[in-house]
Amino acid sequence: MSFLSNSTSSASTPSSAANGKELVNDITINNGPEDSISDLSFSPKQDLLAVASWDKKVRIYEIDPNSGNNQGRALFEHDAPVFSARWSLDGTKIVSGGADKQVKLFDLQTQQSQQIGIHDGPVKAVRYVECGPSNTQAVASGSWDKTLKYWDMRSPQPIATIQLPERVYAMDSSQKLLVVGGAEKHISIIDLNNPQQIFKNAQSPLKWQTRSICCYPLGNGFAIGSIEGRCGIQYVNESDQTKFGFAFKCHRTGGAAASSALRSSTNSPSRAYPVNSISFHPTYGTFSTAGSDGTFSFWDKDAKQKLKAFPNLNCTISATVFNSTGSIFAYAMSYDWSQGYSVNRPDYPNIVKLHATKDEEIKPKKKR
Repeated sequence: MSFLSNSTSSASTPSSAANGKELVNDITINNGPEDSISDLSFSPKQDLLAVASWDKKVRIYEIDPNSGNNQGRALFEHDAPVFSARWSLDGTKIVSGGADKQVKLFDLQTQQSQQIGIHDGPVKAVRYVECGPSNTQAVASGSWDKTLKYWDMRSPQPIATIQLPERVYAMDSSQKLLVVGGAEKHISIIDLNNPQQIFKNAQSPLKWQTRSICCYPLGNGFAIGSIEGRCGIQYVNESDQTKFGFAFKCHRTGGAAASSALRSSTNSPSRAYPVNSISFHPTYGTFSTAGSDGTFSFWDKDAKQKLKAFPNLNCTISATVFNSTGSIFAYAMSYDWSQGYSVNRPDYPNIVKLHATKDEEIKPKKKR
């Protein structure tokens, strides 16, 4: 039975509840990181997975989409923990940033890395972006030094620097949309047609600190996750936001934990966990949330519905990503530092798993 043989749709539609067997056949990435996993990124062109880690390394794995067999393809290093690693749009290079304040570029063909940028503080997130009407490619890096910088990879000086309201905690881009989530719940929205200025500053719709951001594939909005186990569905256009925007509870236990529908529930006591990672399916536009409670779920924002809940893995999930076709969902079982250094143990797992997605798990359900 091949790794992806179960990815075709089934006639029956199971309930969204987990039965404990959904993850049994998931494949483990061989020779994984030696410390907490901070970021996962699939190449847009082939099934190559980049894994950034607190062990100061970025590892690239080659994955057979049919069998799930995988092997290390390349590795490069920083001088401190790596917080973010992302692919170039043509899949030939990887850009990374970390606690050493450096932005690095790794060429997969030559296996060489070079520093292309520097900040005054740790680099929390990096993205490859296309700027302006001519789609000029650049690297965007967001830092705890409260700046967003653009690099063209040929000059040690940034193309442009944007002063942000606060330290960068999360950042993502899609199409011509770049969204930066900062400390004190600041959100900075940038139109990459005019990348050198902030299009709109806003406050997070959630009550507590921003933990994760992921832009919609269409580039017309973004989902934002916080430390209180809530997720906000946001749109750039104000009228779209009024019509379609909302927030819902997830990654909570006890009390009124998230229900099958994405609607606010009663305010009975419950324990809330950080939403560490949000990932959108490239084809269906549905999405995943993963949290410190050790679970991940698939959701449909347009139908305001939970599509599938998965069993608790008994360790925090620190990062997730779909591959370019959406047939593989990668998730990292790894300490997320949400409770400080004292909770981290030598035996805490640092594992990346590959889940073959089924249509009945992730495809929007037909409206009744």
